[in-house]
Amino acid sequence: MTAAVVLPAVLDIQQAAPLREQLLALRGQSVVVDGSLVERLGALCLQVLISAQQTWARDGLNLIIDQVSEAFAEQWNAFGAPVAAFQSGESA
Repeated sequence: MTAAVVLPAVLDIQQAAPLREQLLALRGQSVVVDGSLVERLGALCLQVLISAQQTWARDGLNLIIDQVSEAFAEQWNAFGAPVAAFQSGESA
């Protein structure tokens, strides 16, 4: 079974802990993260997402960031994060 997470429009410092908790609650199953609504991506939430992808990979599962907004992709790239994290969306 694959779980789905829809990211909010603003992923700032206040959203980092709730995002972490939401993802940890889904550990043990594959997850698809919908980034289509994101307008602002902060550094702490970016770290949470990258850490989650690495944790899921170590667990032998997928955590895929899908359908990213243009703003999400631009801000992700501005931080120098790996674009290979995206399955699809406007980051291509």
